[in-house]
Amino acid sequence: MNVLLIRHGLTRGNLEHRYIGSGTDEPLCEEGILLLRQLSLPSVSRVYVSPMLRCRMTAELLYPEISCQVVPDFRECSFGLYEGKNYAELNGLPAYQAYIDSGGTLPFPGGESQAEMQSRCVHAFHLLLPELQTVPSALIVHGGTIMSILDAYARPHRSYFDWRVENGHGYILRLTDFSVCPFP
Repeated sequence: MNVLLIRHGLTRGNLEHRYIGSGTDEPLCEEGILLLRQLSLPSVSRVYVSPMLRCRMTAELLYPEISCQVVPDFRECSFGLYEGKNYAELNGLPAYQAYIDSGGTLPFPGGESQAEMQSRCVHAFHLLLPELQTVPSALIVHGGTIMSILDAYARPHRSYFDWRVENGHGYILRLTDFSVCPFP
């Protein structure tokens, strides 16, 4: 059985390279909606989504005939004090430089660490595995959620940041052997 792992469509914050996490329930921007309407994806029987508006909107555009199941632990990372800011606004701050120097492993001040977010997302995916193995499904989630799942499950193994994915793109995870191929 295959599972589509789809990153939500573009938002204004994505275009501005901002940290848009669980603290900002941002909608898709017009560019994001237009790009999603051009996609042709495999059909699925079930759709699981992050509770964030951008994921729910993406699901409605890609699979309007399917009622989505919200998975709270698939939500985006909490970026804490960096929420809504971009590199230009954070550059030069000692705490931000320490975060960059750590390879993204330090917790965001007032937010989550990469390890906390990964654990949350992988646990939620693990709980869904029995359902995912029965019918073709799609997960419409965040880049970090996809990177967390693939870091834990994909074969051959690659590290977390190696699984980066653009908005509206994703991977097909084959659950029989956990092999992966990108799309579109």
